[in-house]
Amino acid sequence: MAFDAGMLACMVHEIRTVALGGRIEKVMQPERDEIILQLRSTEGGKRLLINAGAGPRMSFTDLARENPAQAPMFCMLLRKHLTGARLSDIRQEGFERVVTLEFDTRDEMGFACTRRIVAEIMGKYSNLIFTDGDGKIISALKTIDFTTSTQRQVLPGMRYELPPPQDKDNPLEVDFDRFTELYNAENPEKPLDKFILSRFCGISATVAREMAVIATRHTDTPLRYATPEEAWRGFDAVISRVREGNYAPTMVYDGQNAVEYAFCPLTQYAPPIETRPFESASAMLDAYFETRDRESRIRQRAADVLRLLTNAESRIKKKLDIQRGELQDCEKAEVYKKYGDMITANLWQLTRGMKQAEITDYEVWDEEKEEYGTVIIDLDERLTPSANAQRYYKKYTKARNAKVKLAKQIELGEAELAYIYTVFDALTRAETANDLAEIRDELYRSGYASRMKGYAAPKKQPAPTVAKFRTTNGYLVLCGKNNLQNEHITHKLADRNDYWFHAKGVPGSHVVMVTNGEEPDAQDFTDAASIAAHYSKAAGGAQIPVDYLLVRHVRKVPGAKPGFVTYHTNWTAYVTPDAERIAGMRVK
Repeated sequence: MAFDAGMLACMVHEIRTVALGGRIEKVMQPERDEIILQLRSTEGGKRLLINAGAGPRMSFTDLARENPAQAPMFCMLLRKHLTGARLSDIRQEGFERVVTLEFDTRDEMGFACTRRIVAEIMGKYSNLIFTDGDGKIISALKTIDFTTSTQRQVLPGMRYELPPPQDKDNPLEVDFDRFTELYNAENPEKPLDKFILSRFCGISATVAREMAVIATRHTDTPLRYATPEEAWRGFDAVISRVREGNYAPTMVYDGQNAVEYAFCPLTQYAPPIETRPFESASAMLDAYFETRDRESRIRQRAADVLRLLTNAESRIKKKLDIQRGELQDCEKAEVYKKYGDMITANLWQLTRGMKQAEITDYEVWDEEKEEYGTVIIDLDERLTPSANAQRYYKKYTKARNAKVKLAKQIELGEAELAYIYTVFDALTRAETANDLAEIRDELYRSGYASRMKGYAAPKKQPAPTVAKFRTTNGYLVLCGKNNLQNEHITHKLADRNDYWFHAKGVPGSHVVMVTNGEEPDAQDFTDAASIAAHYSKAAGGAQIPVDYLLVRHVRKVPGAKPGFVTYHTNWTAYVTPDAERIAGMRVK
């Protein structure tokens, strides 16, 4: 779903209503292509997010962001010019995805002046440009020179120019006569939604389909099956909301997953697809981008760890395949011993130079022929019969010893592969840079330091940060998101009389319910088991088995990787976790 001009108009209306006149208390840049302006207005404190990266948008946000230890230069420049500034105006340029935020502030000499941030929310071409009151560019998040674009440059010192206009009409300025003219000039076989997309700027595919549904009750109706009056009715019904500021933010869900959003109601979907209205566009965008942004940030920051784990997984699997093949060959050990015994027993009839020997096998009886079977044994013609027997005995000894060693090596390889899978699982639950730092530290401790280029272990290991929840009756639940956190919870924080939970048979979090010697209700056990199921490889399933027991029965495996334990005398609960309810139990 694209953040279209209608959605931007909705956000401009919301910002103008809530934050116009507010003063900037703080400027943050948590990501390379994202800034947050902390504003204080009569409506209270608000955090205005402007993203020019993978999910370009502008909205108020309540989501927590981790700021870098050292602010980027662009952020420092904005702090210098805008801290204490007042948001005096915000306007959308036509019906394009460009918005200008104007601030009243003072320059270095103390004189009143104007500064502007121009946010271009245009997909991969998104940018943030900081200008003075006359439109001269002071700085930009992404500078554009002649090597990048010959049509428009964005460089400090140049005058800011709007992006080149599209060869499309502004839907806010179109009347029925102009709409009819464009309609009649179009190919009658063209679907109505495609006509709207091709002729009018700032409209997303989802909104265009909604206009077609309002007009004809179908999303792909060809123009020849609708009159200009019907098409105009659908078009005007949506555009009038923008003209009048009558927005109705709506999100589309496919099960638990948000798949679409718009500034207007969406009636084009049928069950099981569900639509939900939101009171504010900002709350809707937070809900839509929360998981996507976190996963995108983690993928970017964890690329080196993911590459290390993927290579390790491939290496271990390849090694195990070879070892299992060699182990199958070792199953011939008893055959080699038998051949040696048979050659030894028949030395009297064998001579040097024979390539094969057919020897009676007294362990095999042929019922039809009523005689013992025979075995053809390959011989080395260069050796004596006795030396050939010794050759098979050596093969037997080698295979027997290799079988024991290979079994041990395969066991170690499978344990290492299982550990790799637990780290993969921990990566999917990493939420912050600290979580990733803990995973890197864990891999360093586990012997992967030589494969982690440029990594230096911290001199002092800080205590891992763990997720905390509250059950229905107020019991504290601790949940680890990686193996270091799991080990810290189970062996450092938990009391021996607390309850320990873990999804059965799959990688997942260690979860401890702190009981302070009390016996919780069944609902509290269900809550804690649901958290353990949700933070495991089995998340998203139904009736997930979760083992639980007292912490005193959990034992650390000597010499094992971090987070590996054994336990006994456990009970098993079957739960179906509700992600929204678990999020509600989490302690912020």
